[in-house]
Amino acid sequence: MAGYQYTIIVGNVGRDPELRYTQSGVAVCDFSVAVSRRWTDRNTNEQREETTWFKISAWRGLGETCNQYVHKGMQIMVTGRVSADAYLGQDGQPRASLNLTALDVQFLGRRGERMDVQDDYPTEPEDLPF
Repeated sequence: MAGYQYTIIVGNVGRDPELRYTQSGVAVCDFSVAVSRRWTDRNTNEQREETTWFKISAWRGLGETCNQYVHKGMQIMVTGRVSADAYLGQDGQPRASLNLTALDVQFLGRRGERMDVQDDYPTEPEDLPF
């Protein structure tokens, strides 16, 4: 039986993208995204936060678009396939990394930046046409 995997993350870009090309000329863009969740500990009533980092790889045209528009701090939504790699850190401790091959990227904004659509209507009541 065949399986299916689809992962959605929303977070902030941790570093500016790096675009490279494979030997056959296929574009691939790499960057990282931090996904944080906050909660209140029921036992201590303290605020807690946990951040999970994803290494993102966007291929071909999507990779070129990401290289052009994605910037550190920007909030984005990425959908795709996730894989995990285990390795030993520089301190000799076991580590893991989560890698997401992007199928779609939505640009949501930059950290601290409002993404409201600006109206072209006057704001002063005396300027209103009715």
